[in-house]
Amino acid sequence: MKRACNVCHAEFDVQFRYQTEVRNVDGADRLVFFCSQACLSQSASGAVRCSACSREFTVELAAQVLYVAAQRHYACSDVCRASLVKRPAPAAAEPRPGASARVIAVFNHKGGTGKTTTAVTVAARLASRGSRVLLVDTDSQGNVGASLALQHERSLYHVLVMGLSLAEAVVEARPGLHVLPANETLAAAELYLAGRRQRDRVLSERLSAARGAYDFVIVDCSPSLSLMNQNALAFADAVLCPVACDYLSLIGVRQVLRTLRQVGSQLGHRVELWGVLPTQFDARARICHEALATLREHFGDRCLPPVRLAIKVKEAPAEGKTLFEYAPGSSAACDYDLVVDKLLDSAMQGVPQRAASSFGGVA
Repeated sequence: MKRACNVCHAEFDVQFRYQTEVRNVDGADRLVFFCSQACLSQSASGAVRCSACSREFTVELAAQVLYVAAQRHYACSDVCRASLVKRPAPAAAEPRPGASARVIAVFNHKGGTGKTTTAVTVAARLASRGSRVLLVDTDSQGNVGASLALQHERSLYHVLVMGLSLAEAVVEARPGLHVLPANETLAAAELYLAGRRQRDRVLSERLSAARGAYDFVIVDCSPSLSLMNQNALAFADAVLCPVACDYLSLIGVRQVLRTLRQVGSQLGHRVELWGVLPTQFDARARICHEALATLREHFGDRCLPPVRLAIKVKEAPAEGKTLFEYAPGSSAACDYDLVVDKLLDSAMQGVPQRAASSFGGVA
């Protein structure tokens, strides 16, 4: 049923607890509605007092308003919110002094190159080898959660827009592997980001705690030139670019290089092109050999060994399993193992960041 916001009067469907409240209006208790956190903040009439520490502050995020025993409370910080909720600690990894995760964005403008497969497989393999890994889905299609058969109530949307902490939103998918999932609500987060100051840095700010709690953060990006992807690249230390072994995918690599250079020049954030990963390699097809030769010519040792075409890669998500759970002996699993080997080696050696190279004459 549509409700009218008591602040801006827009009609909307109630989806979250903060959007409705019983208030005393003209001497009578009435149900009031807020379509957004902005209207909720405006309804608070300026500064409010934190229910935990009594500090006065201005409500900016929906997560700062919570309900305990059907009563409204305000929390100025995650610490105060946790003290009010008093629920068991979530499964997020604990911070480690001096630790700093390596953040890898799996990114390509072109779809169908194996980005989600690569992100899920690499993240899961790193975790199975003993690393603490956070896998972040920044694609509103939510394929990461579907690939791992995850059930979740909270997502990246709640972290970005509602201000929930990372610990409140992650799901433990496998031992050592935590996932911050996404779904169709993430599309609305683009509008939220567009209205924020330093809109390219919101993801970095919201996920800053991840750097001290994990060994690796793997970010699965959508195939688009979006504000969400700009946030992902501004958060990342390096990019792993899956490239299908065909002509059109080679053209897509040029767009990736342009984007990385724009992130460096416009945002002042230097992103390393850590590796180009040829995927869907069919040894019987001449175009695959030609594409691989071209990538090796232009990227040298940053062109990783190709991932061979295997039907098991497509079957694994249907079973809600990683490739290493579903077909550990498959050719593709062996190929992804080599990617993880190199990633672990480069992390141990502290490989310095390098600027993206040119490709086909494109700087």
